[in-house]
Amino acid sequence: MPSQDPLLLRHHRPFIAFWLARIFTASGFQMLTVAIGWNLYQLTGNVLDLGLVGLVEFAPRVLFMLHTGHVADRYDRRRVAAICQSLQALIALALAVGSLTDSVTREMIFILAFLLGGARSFEMPTTQALLPSIVPAALFPRAVAAAQSAQQSATIVAPALGGLLYAFGSVWVYGPTVVLYLIACVLMLNLPARQTPLNKGKATLDSLLAGIRFIRSRPDILGAISLDLFAVLLGGATALLPVFAKDILLTGPWGLGLLRSAPAVGALLMSLWLARFSVERKVGRVMFTAVGVFGVATIAFGLSTSFWFSLAVLVVLGRRT
Repeated sequence: MPSQDPLLLRHHRPFIAFWLARIFTASGFQMLTVAIGWNLYQLTGNVLDLGLVGLVEFAPRVLFMLHTGHVADRYDRRRVAAICQSLQALIALALAVGSLTDSVTREMIFILAFLLGGARSFEMPTTQALLPSIVPAALFPRAVAAAQSAQQSATIVAPALGGLLYAFGSVWVYGPTVVLYLIACVLMLNLPARQTPLNKGKATLDSLLAGIRFIRSRPDILGAISLDLFAVLLGGATALLPVFAKDILLTGPWGLGLLRSAPAVGALLMSLWLARFSVERKVGRVMFTAVGVFGVATIAFGLSTSFWFSLAVLVVLGRRT
């Protein structure tokens, strides 16, 4: 059908604006994450702080999980997304000014990490809910794929770029990140006002539990989520990458950026493989095998003292997804 011509999506100006905003926002977050991790470890040299800052950044997702979806349903999604992106720009600006004045502290990073997590906890569901109102139904599947590719590309390129820029000083990461977020904010505000009807219902505990009840009613989904959850909780090495980059592999922030990009490269390779060879039989066995490979690769990464071997192992870790 002519309406499904992929070229139409390229000429769909609202979607192009949305797609660019998603790239800029994802790139800004990835660059910011690399810079914050390296900056914090340089300041304190405390491994525990790296784990705590990740916990602080994650905490708002739990605290606000009852409200984020309802905010996306009740208010103008363009404005909600733009406000979240503006807040993230202010966070990056505060870190840039702190770097210029040599006034960045451990406590400052923790506070800003919490605010960053709060902004993202509202931004992510809002931007996801915004896409159906931007493109026609016939183009929606292609639009989803293109938006996901934008996110994936940013996850691969931006950490490496952030690490490379940090080699010239932290302000060289924080400054461009401010610009990326502000451009994304402007793009969001200029999207068409049309959107799906807003739900004016109040946020309730029952609406949250509805999702949990659905998961419990589907043992296959519950098993997949539980398997992935325990694998990541017990074996994730991402939070400690600044320690490995600085003290074990003896690289600079550029090395940290490459290490953070590597799992995304593995995830991309696996998605391309699954697009060609889908898993239709013995899915559970395949998942357990993937988790086993993840565990072996995590042990290999922990024992490695070679940067390039560690990089390759992280690619394997990413292919678990």
